[in-house]
Amino acid sequence: MNRCTKINELKRFIHASRAEDKRVGFVPTMGALHPGHASLIEKAAQACEEVVVSIFVNPTQFNNREDFETYPLTIDKDLEVAQQAGATVVFAPHVEELYGGDLAVAPVDYGQLTLAYEGQKRLGHFDGVVAVVRKLFSAVEADAAFFGKKDLQQLAVIRRLAKEEFMGLEIVDCPLIRESDGLAMSSRNVRLVGESRQTALILYCWLNRIKKEVCNQGDIPTTLRAIESEAAEMEGLELEYIDVVNGSSFRPLHDGPVDSEAFAIVAAEVGGVRLIDNCALACS
Repeated sequence: MNRCTKINELKRFIHASRAEDKRVGFVPTMGALHPGHASLIEKAAQACEEVVVSIFVNPTQFNNREDFETYPLTIDKDLEVAQQAGATVVFAPHVEELYGGDLAVAPVDYGQLTLAYEGQKRLGHFDGVVAVVRKLFSAVEADAAFFGKKDLQQLAVIRRLAKEEFMGLEIVDCPLIRESDGLAMSSRNVRLVGESRQTALILYCWLNRIKKEVCNQGDIPTTLRAIESEAAEMEGLELEYIDVVNGSSFRPLHDGPVDSEAFAIVAAEVGGVRLIDNCALACS
């Protein structure tokens, strides 16, 4: 497995691969790799001869400086996970390589997609996401990029970016991976200690509760209000939002039929750790 920190080094590798008519897959990450990331790399390796994994903690997408400074850095373990999962090159640039010393990013307005939910709770977050993904897409020049459905709104934003600026790039969504107890895998999970780890499981329970109500043709607004009331009484948990939305546009879905694009979404701070989760609502 190759490793590079410079864009020109990466491009030499990619251009050599293309000269051999190899399909290039790309998995962008911020490191602290876990089995969820490994599943993305494995998917890419199944579909592509070359798999680029980026490891870059992007400073412009953190609206909380403390969150950025405490983000786990585990580069040696990350390289091992990436190689075992099928990566052929790891791109781990320094901040200056991507931003050139200028961390100012342009605002992004995709309407509801960037203004609501994560966009509202984390002001400027999607500005940073779009800025860094645009830089990475331009550097890697991949045929396909692989993203997990855990960051569902981010996935929708990236699809919009690719549609508008990288039309030849295929965006491949991959299943959300969960711990054995149902908690959505996240690099932040290691910060859940004591009772907080158990409390965090309520998020997935709420999502399943919404799905059950939907499949039983229940009243979505009533269910959401009941969960919000329950959350307000819980210690160690601060609910930010819980809703039912279209997974592509992030328009709320409170009335009418629920189709394959409907998802329940939730965000909460548990024991000082911010968690997000989602669940498709299509009834089997």
